[in-house]
Amino acid sequence: MAKSDLPILDQRRIEANLAKPIYEEMAAVLGEAKAQEILGEAIKKHAIAQGQSYADAARAEGSEPSLPGFRALLPQWQAGGALEMEMLEETPENVNFNITRCRYAEMYKEMGLGHIGHLLSCNRDGTFCEGYDPSIKFERTRTIMSGASHCDFRYSVKKD
Repeated sequence: MAKSDLPILDQRRIEANLAKPIYEEMAAVLGEAKAQEILGEAIKKHAIAQGQSYADAARAEGSEPSLPGFRALLPQWQAGGALEMEMLEETPENVNFNITRCRYAEMYKEMGLGHIGHLLSCNRDGTFCEGYDPSIKFERTRTIMSGASHCDFRYSVKKD
């Protein structure tokens, strides 16, 4: 799971094109609820493994995964105008921002996958951190994918 030079938006489009027929077959055989449960768990596991891969890469470069290190990764998800962001707070302990435009949500809707876009992308946001640095806490109360005006991303370092 090495870092790719392909923008993440393009990676998600490729993944969605592969996931769509598999998801549709699972839904036909198992029902929507079970298909969404299976897809959601698979994507979460993949996001954790991807976070671990990024953590390993940071260590190989001589640094430990951290919230500031995670913050430095965000431009990868924004590449090509994929996300429009309003930064609210950026400290070593907190990174808080709102996403005001999400081309991931737009793409999934265009592909006819708006009903599972949250599984394909949104659910990765917190679980990636579980693999990257488990001390990072993630909170979000709304997403564009679910119809909100913006996504509220709140990352902090867990206090022991």
